[in-house]
Amino acid sequence: MVKTYHMRRADKEIKDKKKLARILTETKYVVLALAVDNEPYVVTLSHHYDEEAGCIYFHSAPEGKKLDYMRANPVVWGQAMIDYGYYEGKCTHRFVSAVFRGRVEWVDSLDEKKRAMRLMIERLEPDPAPQVKRLLAVENDDALSKTVMGKIVIEELTGKKHSNVTF
Repeated sequence: MVKTYHMRRADKEIKDKKKLARILTETKYVVLALAVDNEPYVVTLSHHYDEEAGCIYFHSAPEGKKLDYMRANPVVWGQAMIDYGYYEGKCTHRFVSAVFRGRVEWVDSLDEKKRAMRLMIERLEPDPAPQVKRLLAVENDDALSKTVMGKIVIEELTGKKHSNVTF
């Protein structure tokens, strides 16, 4: 059982679920902490946050350290942060962050992969239409079916902000 903690500075805590979703939606990447056999590993992922489903989608090469860790231990911790810069003369940093705990699940459904890939492309590309058309064309179904796609189903979500940030 994971011990529950409370935020020491309640004035910095973000409790509003819409604001937490906004952080996960607006950041370009999330940083994940993974662990296997008491050996930690940190990885940065581009992603799409699906607020309705309460999960973060990502895709990956078919093999590698990140996948080995996730397959051995699907429980991950992650952080998304919006950095507003150093607060000169105050010896502090302005930011908002969302920290989450979740469980990795693998996406096998071609329809779900297509949906998640389309959402990631639309989120990251300035002109997504050509990429969506190319990657999600029927002739690419075989390649997409072989693409490793995961989702992190969020089980805990908390947020923190600098006291001088209006968010």
